[in-house]
Amino acid sequence: MVEHLSNIRFMDGTTQTANKGKSVLGKDDFFKLMLQQMKYQDPLNPMESDEYAAQLAQFSSLEQLQNMSKALDKSINADFQLAQSINNTMSTSLIGKEVKLQNSNINYDKQSKIDFAYVLPADAKSVNIEIKNSSGQLIKTIKGDKTLAGEYKISWDCLDNNGNKIAAGNYSVSIKATALNGEATDAQLYQVGLVDALRFTDHGSVVVIGGKEYSLSDIYEIIQPSSIGG
Repeated sequence: MVEHLSNIRFMDGTTQTANKGKSVLGKDDFFKLMLQQMKYQDPLNPMESDEYAAQLAQFSSLEQLQNMSKALDKSINADFQLAQSINNTMSTSLIGKEVKLQNSNINYDKQSKIDFAYVLPADAKSVNIEIKNSSGQLIKTIKGDKTLAGEYKISWDCLDNNGNKIAAGNYSVSIKATALNGEATDAQLYQVGLVDALRFTDHGSVVVIGGKEYSLSDIYEIIQPSSIGG
């Protein structure tokens, strides 16, 4: 592919002006230039046959590469559409299932409650779930009453430490657990919710949980409601 051609210089020193309105030199343009080159070549010093063959070979290789590129683009696009269709079909099975979301951000919009699940790798001395507003200010500390090794569910009523309903907006959530020896332990925290619906967007499929959209990549695990301790 030759882009933005203006003057083409031939082997005999002559030049031919290509159409500046075109950004790509196609096969028709190539043969026209080839004929012009043959027409204006020096009769006393004609273009060698091997030079002519070499130019044809170059053009043939270029055309094959362009055709391969177009075929590859079509194949990739077809594979993407097929994968997207399969993904959309499989995603519908999530509706009505409870899932764990690996997401430390909360978008609060007047939900009545938000459920979490936390996992303790070993017995702990204390477990605190901390929720901060978009300014980084701690507005709620939830104390986990289950401290034995295991996985537990805990609900937040969306009230701050003063018992007031929090304002709509974005919040972050984290967990801090202390082991029996007083050292920090590597506890894990997830949001838990029921998939109410599935939406297909320009950016892929998203699940709707508690009226909020989440990417499929946010889903860490599909769980049975009874598999997590209360």
